[in-house]
Amino acid sequence: MNGKTALYIVKRLILAAVTVWIVITITFFVMRAVPGGPFMGERAISAAAQAQLEAKYGLDKPLLTQYFTYLKDIFLHFDFGPSLKQRGRDVIGIIADGMRTSVKLGVIAAFISLGVGVVLGSVAALRRNKFIDRVIMVITTAFVSMPSFIMGSLLLVLFALKLGWVPANGTTAAGMILPIITLALYPMAYITRLTRSSMLDVLGQDYIRTARAKGVSKWKIIFGHALKNSLIPVITYFGPMLAYIVTGSLVVEKIFAVPGIGRAFVNSITGRDYPLIMGTTIILATLIVIMNLVSDILYKLVDPRITFD
Repeated sequence: MNGKTALYIVKRLILAAVTVWIVITITFFVMRAVPGGPFMGERAISAAAQAQLEAKYGLDKPLLTQYFTYLKDIFLHFDFGPSLKQRGRDVIGIIADGMRTSVKLGVIAAFISLGVGVVLGSVAALRRNKFIDRVIMVITTAFVSMPSFIMGSLLLVLFALKLGWVPANGTTAAGMILPIITLALYPMAYITRLTRSSMLDVLGQDYIRTARAKGVSKWKIIFGHALKNSLIPVITYFGPMLAYIVTGSLVVEKIFAVPGIGRAFVNSITGRDYPLIMGTTIILATLIVIMNLVSDILYKLVDPRITFD
């Protein structure tokens, strides 16, 4: 790693920290500006009991005091605080439990979508305007256009309820099949279209024509030049996509009852669990900025001509 690359990484890490701080600040104040509170849904709770709960969790203090206390706990102690709804549990423990499932689910779905998408996109580009190309484009257009909650519901009804091939509940290994497929379909379709358009552009470049004129074999041109250079836009998309799949599969995890971070996040919003909302938001923002940085570094590995200026 040269000095320019190291300086670029340091700058991006500083920018990432600032980005996460902005997300924390906006989420904190917007969340507290919404009318209501985490204890208003408690059954038969008196005003005195609610005041005691607010005092216990520091919610009776001025808003700015709460904000700066939260920043100190996060950046100095990496302490997300206790959950207001799941009594006796810390937010970091709830997130860790959910991430074990969500990371496994998301990583499998992401690499399936990457592998299948690159293969289908390459086939479509090499068979441009042929029957297989049209079939791939029609199918991927349908997958891109269909929201994940509709696709997940259709797969659930067809393969779990009607055919009974897999469990409807995502708490077992077999039950993870449909959530993985649901999560993989949209990015797979998008990567297919991205790979196709990028490869078509690369195949039209002058150096590809030169290689053909020199008698370089077709497969060496495809795998040695065209495919490698056409993967740069895919890498751009893949990094943030992986972060979104891991922590953003809210609807899919809810449909299939997957005990992941997405379901915990949805429950925290409906229950106004302030610390859990903040914790999951911070994790999502951090993953996205880190994966963006990783994507930029991978550019250099794929294409040495790219410089970090």
